Amino acid sequence: MPMKSLVVLIFVLITGTVRVVFAKMDTVNIGAIMTVKTINGKVSTIAMKAAVDDVNSDPNILPGKNLSLSIHDANFSGFLSIVGALKYMEADVVAVIGPHSSVMAYVLSNLANELHVPFLSFTALDPSLSPLQYPYFIQTAPNDLYLMTAIAEMISYFGYREVTAIYTDDDQFRNSVYTLGDELSEKGCKLSYKAPLPPDSSLSPREICNVLVNVRSMESRVVVVHTYQQTGLSVFETAKRLGMMRKGYIWIATPWLSTVLDSIGISSKNASVLQGLLTLRPHTPDSVKKQDFERRWKNLSSGSIGLNPYGLYAYDTVWMVARALDKFFNEGGKISFSNDSRLTGLKGTKGLNLGALSIFDGGKQLRTNLLQTNMSGLTGPVGFNTDQSVIHPSFDIINMVGNQGRVLGYWSNHSGLSVQSPETLYAKPSNRSFSSQLLRSVVWPGNTKEKPRGWEFSNNGKPLRIGVPLRASFKEIVTQVNGSQEIHGFSIDVFLAALKLIPYPVPYEFVLFGDGHKNPSYTEFVNKVAYNVFDAAVGDIAIITNRTKVVDFTQPYIESGLVVVVPIKKLDSSAWAFFRPFTLLMWVVTFLFFIIIGVVVWILEHRLNDEFRGPPKQQFVTILWFTLSTMFFSHRENTVSTLGRLVLFIWLFVVLIITSSYTASLTSILTVQQLSSPIRGIDSLISTNARIGFQVGSFAENYMIEELNIPKSRLLALGSPEEYAEKLGAGIVAAIVDERPYIDLFLSNNCRFQVVGQEFTKSGWGFAFPRDSPLAVDMSTAILTLSENGELQKIHDYWLKRKTCTLQNSDSDQLQLESFWGLFLIFGVACALAILTYFCMMLREFGKHHSELEDPSPKSGSHSVRRFLTFADEKEEVSKNKLKRKREMSISHANGREVDSRNRSNRIQAEFDED
Repeated sequence: MPMKSLVVLIFVLITGTVRVVFAKMDTVNIGAIMTVKTINGKVSTIAMKAAVDDVNSDPNILPGKNLSLSIHDANFSGFLSIVGALKYMEADVVAVIGPHSSVMAYVLSNLANELHVPFLSFTALDPSLSPLQYPYFIQTAPNDLYLMTAIAEMISYFGYREVTAIYTDDDQFRNSVYTLGDELSEKGCKLSYKAPLPPDSSLSPREICNVLVNVRSMESRVVVVHTYQQTGLSVFETAKRLGMMRKGYIWIATPWLSTVLDSIGISSKNASVLQGLLTLRPHTPDSVKKQDFERRWKNLSSGSIGLNPYGLYAYDTVWMVARALDKFFNEGGKISFSNDSRLTGLKGTKGLNLGALSIFDGGKQLRTNLLQTNMSGLTGPVGFNTDQSVIHPSFDIINMVGNQGRVLGYWSNHSGLSVQSPETLYAKPSNRSFSSQLLRSVVWPGNTKEKPRGWEFSNNGKPLRIGVPLRASFKEIVTQVNGSQEIHGFSIDVFLAALKLIPYPVPYEFVLFGDGHKNPSYTEFVNKVAYNVFDAAVGDIAIITNRTKVVDFTQPYIESGLVVVVPIKKLDSSAWAFFRPFTLLMWVVTFLFFIIIGVVVWILEHRLNDEFRGPPKQQFVTILWFTLSTMFFSHRENTVSTLGRLVLFIWLFVVLIITSSYTASLTSILTVQQLSSPIRGIDSLISTNARIGFQVGSFAENYMIEELNIPKSRLLALGSPEEYAEKLGAGIVAAIVDERPYIDLFLSNNCRFQVVGQEFTKSGWGFAFPRDSPLAVDMSTAILTLSENGELQKIHDYWLKRKTCTLQNSDSDQLQLESFWGLFLIFGVACALAILTYFCMMLREFGKHHSELEDPSPKSGSHSVRRFLTFADEKEEVSKNKLKRKREMSISHANGREVDSRNRSNRIQAEFDED
C-alpha cells in the first residue's frame, strides 16, 4: 500500500533532465519534515535551528562548510509529507529529519531505502519499524517498545491484572498498543479491551463519548490513553463529564501529556480534570549542557513555548547528522548523486521529472557513521545498540497533582522501576528483582492515596450468572428448598458468607445446572464458566489440574481427597473369645516354651538350689508351678546359679512382650470392628479384579481410568448414599472410591462400612471463575478471613458434622508366630548355651570327682552313664562331702601301712641282731 502511494505521487512530478552531481559544495543541505503547528513541531523547529547555528559557529565541526537546514511543514497531511520528501530528493539533500509521525514513516522509509538518504525521527517511534526492513530509517529517541514496557511494569507493580487502551487507530499508535498487549502478557496481565478512536483530526465529542461509554461498561478501571495531544485532552474532558475521573479509576497517559505539561502548562480548568493521572516523560539526565540550553531557551523561543524532551532530541539529532557528515568528509567522502537506471527508461512517464530522484552515492557510509555515533548531547550519552535502538532508554514517571507534575520515580531498561535516577544505576549490575522495584506514593483520581482496586462490575445492568449444581444426592452440600430458587447448603453458605466480606456490591443470580435426577458432570460444569455461559461456578467443585487450565479457582474452602470404603463386620463375643488373640500355632509354641523354661531352670538349679530338689513328684510339680508363675511374674522359687538367672532374665522379657501383645489384641478383638474385606487401601484394590463404585459426575472415574489404569469395565457409577450401601452390602462392588466429605456424610449413617488406607489424592473444593477474574482473588481473601475468624468451621459443623460411629476402623488380626519368632529364637539359643555350658562344667567335675573315688579298673559305658546321672542328681554339697571323706580315708590308710612297714622292719633288724 505505501508503494502504491509513492508511485501515484511520483507520477505528479514535473519532468526534468537526468543529471549527476560530482561537485564539492560549501553548503551541505539537510531537510526536516514537521507539522510545525503541533507542540512538538514548534519546539523541534526552534531547537533544530539553534542546533544548526551552533554547528556552523563551531570551527571543529564541518570546517569550511555550512550546514543548511530546510524545514517543510507537513500541516497534518501525509500527502504533503510525501511531497516534501520528494522535494528534498530533488534538492540534493543528504539527510532528512522526520517525518513527524509513523503514519508517513512507512511510506518515506521505502523512498529512503531506494535513494540511500537517511531519515532520522525522534517522534515517529512505532516499534514495528524494523531496521532490517527499513535500514535507512533511524529512530533517535526511545521507541514505543520501551514506552510500553515501562507502562506494563508500572501496571504489574501496582498489582493490576486487566487494562483498557484508548488510542488513535493509525500507524502512529495502533502498533504500539499491540506491543503493550504483548508486554502485559509477559507480566501476567492482559489488555482486556481496546477502544480505537478515528484518526480524523476533526474528531467530534460525540464520537469520543461513544468510545468512553463502552470503556465505562467494561470491568477494568485501568485505562491507558495513547493518542495525539489535542485528542487526549478532549478524551479526559469527556471522561470527566461521564463521571470517569472519580475515585476507583486509574488513568495512564503516554508522553503526549507530559509534553503538554512541559511546553504549554496545564490550565486550572484542565488541572481538575487531570488530577491523579499518571504520565511518562522521556528521561534526560541533568548536565551543564542541558542547563545552559534551558537558560537560552527563553530567548530562542521568545517565551512562546516551553522546552520539552523532544526539543532536546531534535537538537541532538542535528548534531548527530553534523558529526556523521564531518566524519564522512574526513574520510574523503564527496557528496554526489547518480540517477536510478530503473527510472531512466520508464515508459508512460512523459512529463514526469523522474531524473530528479537520484541516489545519494555516500548514503551507505553516512548511515554507518550515524549508527556509530558516540557523543554527549543535551539528552545525555547519544549512541545506538546493535539493533539500531538508542542506548539507555528511560522515562520519568509523573503523577499529576494540581497543575504540576510530581515525579514518582523512573523506569529504565537497565533496572526497571526505581526512585533513583537511571544514570546512577548504570554502573551497577542490573537488578530487576521484585523487591528492588519501587515508586513513591501516588495521589489517585478522587484525590486519594488509597490504591484503587482497578476493576468494577460493569454497569450494564446484568447481574453475575452464578452456576450452582442441582444435585440428586448429598444435598447437604448444595440443595434447593421446595423446588424454588432459594438455594442453601454448605457450599452456598460459604459463598454467601465470603460475599459479605467483599468491600463492594456484587450483583448476582443463581442459575441451576443439572436435571435434579442425577448429579451433573462437574467437568462440563466448569467448562460452562470457561465458555462464559456462567460468570462463576459455586458448589462442591474439586480443584484438579485439568480444570485449573481453563478457569481460576479460589482458595479451597474445604480439604478433600479420594478414599476407599469397604464393608466391615463385628466379631461376635463368645465364651472362648480369649483364645482369639493368638493363632493355634502361636498357642502351641508358647506352651512348649513355657515347659522348656521350667525344664531348663530345673536343670541349672537342681544341684545348687534346695527349692528344685526333693522327690520326683515334688520336682515335677515345682517345674510346672515355676513355669506358669513366670507368666504373671509371681514365681516364688529363687534362682542361685548365674546361668539360671541369665536364662530367666531373657525369658521374663519374652513373657513381658507376649503378655502385653495378648492384652492389646484381646482388647481390640472385644471392642473393635474387624474388616471383612482383604482390601487395605487403593494399592490392594487395584491388584484385585473386583468392581469399584464411584459417584456420578465425580472426577474419580477419569482419575481411576487415566491415572491408575483401572479398566472402565471394573467401574460402576452410583448415584446416592443408599445405592452405596446397597451395592456394598450385596457385594456387587468390593469398594467405593469417592471424595472424603461425601464419604464422611455416608459413614455417619452407615457404620457397616469403613475407610481403609490413606487418602491417595490431595485437593480441595473451590469456586470457579473465568481466567484472570479479579473477583477470584477477592473471594480467596474472603475465604481465608472466614477460616481465620472461625466462621468457616461453624458453617462446616452446621451442615456436615453428623453423628459418628462409635466403633473405629481397625485392621487388627490374630497375632502370628512370625511376630515373635525372634524373641523365641533368642530365648532358645540362650537356653541351649546355658545347658551346654552347664553340662560341660558337670562333665569336668564328674571326671575330677570319680577319678579320685573309683579304682582305675575298667568299667562299662552304661555303668559310667549311671554314675554320671547319679552324680548330677546329687546335691553339690553331698558330692563335695563324699570327696572329702574319701580323701581323709585315703590319708588314714596310707599312714597305717607306713606304721606296719616300720614295725616289720624293726622286727627283722632285731632278729638280725640276735643272730
